[in-house]
Amino acid sequence: MLAAIGAVLLILWLLGFLAFHVTVGFIHILLVIGIIMIIMHFVRGSSPA
Repeated sequence: MLAAIGAVLLILWLLGFLAFHVTVGFIHILLVIGIIMIIMHFVRGSSPA
């Protein structure tokens, strides 16, 4: 779940940065949050359901 959220945030960051040339600090915050989510996913590992 965290990896999916992180991946979506990274894609939104890329779209905003490359396609729309948005250089607002908010778009970089999305990148940082996305990276943190992906790192948390790999650190926690898969939890048994």
